[in-house]
Amino acid sequence: MSAATKQTGRAAPRGRMDKRQAILAAAFAVFARHGYAQAGVDEVATEAGVAKATVYNHFGDKETLLREAIAASAEEATAKNLAAVERLVDSGGDPRELLEDVGFRLIQCYCDEQSWALRRLLYAELSHLPDLLEIVQVRASARVQQALADRLARLALAGRLRITDPDAAVEQLSALLTGPLEARAEWGTRRLSAAEMRQVATAAIGTFLHAFGPRD
Repeated sequence: MSAATKQTGRAAPRGRMDKRQAILAAAFAVFARHGYAQAGVDEVATEAGVAKATVYNHFGDKETLLREAIAASAEEATAKNLAAVERLVDSGGDPRELLEDVGFRLIQCYCDEQSWALRRLLYAELSHLPDLLEIVQVRASARVQQALADRLARLALAGRLRITDPDAAVEQLSALLTGPLEARAEWGTRRLSAAEMRQVATAAIGTFLHAFGPRD
């Protein structure tokens, strides 16, 4: 409890950045729940615990609020994915176990409830706001793919993989890891168990190493 709270018995007012983050979190939840057209700024304000005017003071209009909420969610997803990719460090042995572990963690990120909500919201609104795709690609996808390509390139230089085009290898690996998930998870309406996610990761890495693994 802060000193101001102790003295007055009331919570100290939130700073501007705290309010902005609360509004973005509330906006993403409301947009994901109702869609852009049906979502109301009144509900966003109520969920964020701020006045409606505060929402407009920070973001100007509803369309800007949607873009910023999606960008913030993409940034959060990116941080989780990058943390998984950072574990892809050469241990000097067979890369299978290492790749399976990282693949499993990336699948966990992909199957996170917020990640499913982000994809559903993005697909639903792309037809009238196509620039949303660029926001997600710049804030999330491109950064994760570049980081993963860099780690795969290091494994190739160490002789653990046979890769001449790390970017193409990342595309292949991503497809193997995420391809089965939409059907299995029914677009996020069915929660996959850890065992199922590990099964997908193991199969994906097995196929990937068949193509890119070192030859005996």
